[in-house]
Amino acid sequence: MVLFSEALNKTLKGFCFYFTGPQKKSLIFPEETNSSYEILHPVKPMSLTAFTLCMRLASELPNKRDTILFSYYMAGDALNLWSEPGVFTLYLLNSTPASFRFPQLSTFWTNLCVTWKSSSRLTTFWVNGRRSVRKVYRQGHQIQKGGSVILCQDQDRWGRSFESTQSFTGEITNVHLWDYALSSDEILSASEGYTEPEGNVIDWNSVEYEAKGNVLIEPVND
Repeated sequence: MVLFSEALNKTLKGFCFYFTGPQKKSLIFPEETNSSYEILHPVKPMSLTAFTLCMRLASELPNKRDTILFSYYMAGDALNLWSEPGVFTLYLLNSTPASFRFPQLSTFWTNLCVTWKSSSRLTTFWVNGRRSVRKVYRQGHQIQKGGSVILCQDQDRWGRSFESTQSFTGEITNVHLWDYALSSDEILSASEGYTEPEGNVIDWNSVEYEAKGNVLIEPVND
C-alpha cells in the first residue's frame, strides 16, 4: 500500500492506492481486464432493507455482453448492478434478477439510479431522469453487512475471481448510495448532477476508496 495524493491524477497501473473523496473526478477504465477495479469503503454498514444507488457513466462496450457496474459481495452476490443485452439488471442474493428494458450505455453520459424497498417489494430504475415501470422484487429480504464493495469487476468470490469479459470499460463518477428510497424529485435532482442529500452510505464526495490496476482519475469536465 502506498499513500498518494489524489491531485497527481496519474495512471495507476499495477499498484494499489488509497484516496478519499473523488469529488468532481471521473474514474476511467481504459481496457478489458481482470485486475483493474475500485474498492469503496461505505461509512455505514451495508445492512439494508431499502436503498437508492445512483451513478453517472459512459461506455462503448458492445451491447451483446454482460457488464458489471456495481458489486457488493457478502457470502454471494448480495447487491449487483449489471448492464446486460437490452436491459439493466439488479441482483439481490440468491434470487432471479429484476430486469428492466432501457437504452443501453453509450459514449455519452448516462445518469442511472435504482431504488428498492423490502417492505413494499417495489424496485424502480431511472435513466437520465426517466422512470421505469415499477416491479415487485424480494419482499422481506435484508442485505447483510460485512461484505466488499467493488466497482467495475464482478466478485465471484470475496474481492477476487474476476472475469475480464464481464469488466466495465469507460468512465464512471458520482456514485452515491442511500439506505432508503429517494423521492422522485430527489432522483431527478441527482440525475441533473445534484445530490442533496448526499449518499449516507456511499458519498462520492468523501468516500474512502482504493484504486487497483490500470485506472485513471481525471477531472470530470476536462
